[in-house]
Amino acid sequence: IADAEENLGESEVREAHLAKFLYFIQIGEKEKALEQLKVTETKTVAVGQKMDLVFYSLQIGFFYMDFDLISKSIDTAKNLFEKGGDWERKNRLKVYEGLYCMSTRNFKKAANLFLDSISTFTTYELFPYDTFIFYTVLTSIISLDRVSLKQKVVDAPEILTVTGKIPHLSEFLNSLYNCQYKSFFLAFAGLTEQIKLDRYLHLRFRFYMREVRTVVYSQFLESHKSVTIEAMAKAFGVTVEFIDQELSRFIAVGKLHCKIDKVAGVLETNRPDAKNALYQATIKQGDFLLNRIQKLSRVIDL
Repeated sequence: IADAEENLGESEVREAHLAKFLYFIQIGEKEKALEQLKVTETKTVAVGQKMDLVFYSLQIGFFYMDFDLISKSIDTAKNLFEKGGDWERKNRLKVYEGLYCMSTRNFKKAANLFLDSISTFTTYELFPYDTFIFYTVLTSIISLDRVSLKQKVVDAPEILTVTGKIPHLSEFLNSLYNCQYKSFFLAFAGLTEQIKLDRYLHLRFRFYMREVRTVVYSQFLESHKSVTIEAMAKAFGVTVEFIDQELSRFIAVGKLHCKIDKVAGVLETNRPDAKNALYQATIKQGDFLLNRIQKLSRVIDL
């Protein structure tokens, strides 16, 4: 660096600072690397080069699972893109942001970002393409409606070329869409260990497993006004006691719209229509707003 400052130009000084920053990353000195990154930023003028530094910052964030650093870096990247930036880097940022959303339980946004990046994926520094498709399928299953899932995932050629290489993934996706619930549960059990051991998904393992079961139970119950618990247990290849215990949990927290008639051994669905649900939500939010206004008026009176 000293030699570059005395004898060479500004670009060589920047390259020397960048080399020092990359060395700190290699030896695992997170704080020193971030300090050196700030110095390198002051020597960088081009938007593209600044973006590359943000990607390095994101890689540090994901390595240490520092979500605060990741969030700030994504905001910085978006601000830089307002000044300019090429499509290749914009598409790379979508994958980084999607991975951040997936790691923080925002599966719907993650699925949309991943699906936008399927045909332009170049983010091999994070994970290989097969892993990217694995994440795309997992997030899409609990985020997309049935029609969108068919168009964007089940029939997508990019996904079809990869799903067969990942154990249980093809069965997991297709059996859900084709309503083959027994096969779905078998594939789901096969994927469980892979999800549990995944670097980014293991933190959200229980939440994800719960969401998937909600989706599959809802799909089954949508086609029935009422069904016996025994028939549902048979469709899923599990015991009546297991289904009874599972559904009672999901019904209690409002995830499933049905009720269990334990005496008759029947499940009765009571799906609220969209208008009614919107009406109830509006009333609830209105009550909440009135309570807040009353509390505020008391404070103002004081």
